[in-house]
Amino acid sequence: MDEAEETKGHLDKFRREFETLRSEVAKVIVGQEEIVEGTLLALIAGGHVLLEGVPGLGKTLLVRTLADALHLQFQRIQFTPDLMPADLIGTNVVLETPEGQRRFEFQKGPIFANVLLADEINRATPKTQSALLEAMQEHSVTIAGQTYRLPEPFFVMATQNPLEMEGTYPLPEAQLDRFLAKLIVEFPSADEIEEILDRTTEVTETKAEAVLQGEEILRMRHVSREIPIAQEIRRHGVNIVLATHPEHELASPLVKRFVRYGSSPRGAQSLILSAKIRAILDHRYHVAREDLDEMAKPILRHRLILNFEGQAESINVDDVVEDVIQSLSAPAAV
Repeated sequence: MDEAEETKGHLDKFRREFETLRSEVAKVIVGQEEIVEGTLLALIAGGHVLLEGVPGLGKTLLVRTLADALHLQFQRIQFTPDLMPADLIGTNVVLETPEGQRRFEFQKGPIFANVLLADEINRATPKTQSALLEAMQEHSVTIAGQTYRLPEPFFVMATQNPLEMEGTYPLPEAQLDRFLAKLIVEFPSADEIEEILDRTTEVTETKAEAVLQGEEILRMRHVSREIPIAQEIRRHGVNIVLATHPEHELASPLVKRFVRYGSSPRGAQSLILSAKIRAILDHRYHVAREDLDEMAKPILRHRLILNFEGQAESINVDDVVEDVIQSLSAPAAV
């Protein structure tokens, strides 16, 4: 078997396993195809996901179903204003030995899991939110100068409610930037609500079965990073990020008017990684401009900070990202 055939075999296996996992999740989750695909894409890319939507749309069920479909350890943390960092990452406790001596022993917190659901993350104080920063970026936590590695793969899915602003603490930009994607959970259609009722109000209850191991997720992550990307296509991804900065020459009209700060380089990294996976799922062996354009909204919508005028006029960040894509597609930007 030559190298080309071997690569084709790896990519075919990648697609089969992705579809198997997606189908297993779809047994429980009605509709929300883009949300499910975006979540699986972020998991394989090695990133984290922020889900935004009103209560009752199945955000928590999605994470639990994903954990059921994988042979991975799942933990759920309900974020509240009185949640402390030690409740999240763990703490040193004093234990007495049989000889009567005392010693410190680290008791792991719920963050030591493969799939972590941070439910209503914006209800916790900034002090507790910051406890997630090192874990999300470094996949480790540090207690009293001692560093503890988290299990791999490590995937955080956080949820937040856009409506209830009272008693919430907006996530700082540094933490938002550590989420690979922000996905907006839309309200289901009438047919989807009927399907939800069929699955949840009858005698039988549908549950996802474990179909993939953690090692297989890590292998799929490695395969996706081997997808080549041409220099000009990668430059297009760089230009998308640069065009979100109002002071840059590539900035689109909406960016110049309504954006205060644009995306960080981490946004470009996330854009390239997610585009590579999308290319595989589209049965291609290289990244195209369309992959980058398609992934721009979920990757960048939480990385743009609107100025006062943008906030006052309730500008939709997705419209700003779309304006960036359109401006780069214009002949003058080629």
